[in-house]
Amino acid sequence: MKVTLEGITKVFPPHSKKESPVTAVSNFNLEIPDGKLVALLGPSGCGKSTLLNMICGLEAPTSGSVFFDENDVTKLPPEKRGVGMVFQNYALYPHMSARKNILFPLGNLKGKAKLTKEEKNKRMLDAARIVQIENLLERKPGNMSGGQQQRVAIARALVKYPGILLLDEPLSNLDARLRLETREEIRRIQKNTGITTVFVTHDQEEAMSISDIIVLMKKGVFQQSGKPQDVYDNPANLFVAKFLGTPAINVFKGRIEGGKVYIGDEAVSDVPGCGDREVFIGIRPEGFIPDKNGPLTCDFRSIDVLGRDYMIVAAHGEAEAPVIRAIVDSENKIEENPEKVRFSFKKNKFFVFDAKTEERIYVG
Repeated sequence: MKVTLEGITKVFPPHSKKESPVTAVSNFNLEIPDGKLVALLGPSGCGKSTLLNMICGLEAPTSGSVFFDENDVTKLPPEKRGVGMVFQNYALYPHMSARKNILFPLGNLKGKAKLTKEEKNKRMLDAARIVQIENLLERKPGNMSGGQQQRVAIARALVKYPGILLLDEPLSNLDARLRLETREEIRRIQKNTGITTVFVTHDQEEAMSISDIIVLMKKGVFQQSGKPQDVYDNPANLFVAKFLGTPAINVFKGRIEGGKVYIGDEAVSDVPGCGDREVFIGIRPEGFIPDKNGPLTCDFRSIDVLGRDYMIVAAHGEAEAPVIRAIVDSENKIEENPEKVRFSFKKNKFFVFDAKTEERIYVG
């Protein structure tokens, strides 16, 4: 099922007369293709969960419309939208077994949708098989690990045969190993079922690893969407460039002057046709090339061995962070403990942003 958001805005009223209304989501437009796994990504408080709740129907938009395929569901209650929701805290009934937790939504079906006991059990067993918990059906949540509880919550959402599966920070309560295993499991389940899935997270590694499409948000405003690698390789603005990537992109203050980009007194790149202005320069860690004749000179700090690669840690007076990090192939030879290290750059890892708007300046 395709999901379309048109001009979605959500404004929460103030809690007191001294406070102002809070705009959680502002004029948000997005099309989520049928059968894809889409991650809503951004820092805490950016409006991701609020947007998910408006897709589900738990929140009503202040303005704008929500469409499932060609049907306007903006005013439709949650129980009539045909969605499955998995919450951050799983929301399982502690006194019920996994079997009864999964069966619970089916007991609320009325009229033509009402199922026989045999039909309910078949759906329950099918959902349990998909998430691989057939041997845990008699356990209660208190006797399960976090990852097992997560699977029960997903099975409970799937048992309704939803057209859309919504996951709100589903991995945040798991330890690092379980997070990795469970996110791989979510991807497997989504591929096997083909259900349109919207996954809310603030963890860019999670989003990049399992999503067909990532959608970045900042303070309730759409920033950029696309395939994870495409967005990483072509950030539309400085926020996107900074948010994606580990280690983070290295950012320098600079300027365009006479068709050249300067960091400090050094001209590091030609940018013909660009007017003079203050800029930020972003260079991915893997975008540095050690080069004794390179245009950028930095103060050497240390080398961290990473195996097949190593990371040169350096500093520069125009860098935003105290140190810059350059990941280079271990075949590159650096003299032992030099005072200075010079770099040239891979063009596709070197980005220029306007200092005022922070929008990308495309320099070819």
